Amino acid sequence: MLAAFGIRSHSGWATLVVATGAAPRGSVVERRRIELIEAGIPRQPYHAAEPLALARAEALVGRAWASVARVTRASLAAALADARSRGLEVQRAGLLTGSGRPLPDLEGILKSHALIHAAEGELYRAALGKACEAAGLVVVGIREREIRARGAEMLGGAQALQKRLLALGRELGPPWREDEKHAALAAWAALGRVSPA
Repeated sequence: MLAAFGIRSHSGWATLVVATGAAPRGSVVERRRIELIEAGIPRQPYHAAEPLALARAEALVGRAWASVARVTRASLAAALADARSRGLEVQRAGLLTGSGRPLPDLEGILKSHALIHAAEGELYRAALGKACEAAGLVVVGIREREIRARGAEMLGGAQALQKRLLALGRELGPPWREDEKHAALAAWAALGRVSPA
């Protein structure tokens, strides 16, 4: 059965949903938390690097990027193997993204608290996108701030969206937070071949 991942990232972890069928009749068949960074590495490396001298900050951020790349690939491979063992053919991934504004170099990032937050998010989203592509998945990026509007389009309006999400929550049981809801919408967007944002 054709399926897609829907992924919403956080600092050091992500919610991953496996969905089948395009909205509005699609189903969520699995949801899980996946780890994205090793223990012992700061989950918010740009915050940790802020007070450091630039050379030490670069080393810390470099270690974090390497760790996130390794752990994300392994976590995604495990989720993919589990899905395939259940007869699911995962070919696409809906990945919730940020604004997409380019970031300056590390020195410029560390001068702005807003850019530090943006860089933390970009670290995990970039690693997830690369891991999905390395696994042979087509990545459909959907801006986080647009996912509800996209969901309303797919499901026939805001009321239909709310009704479907409530029904799924009752069917699946907890956890059914914004993370799982948004990840499910991203997966359905990927299955429906919604154009990338």
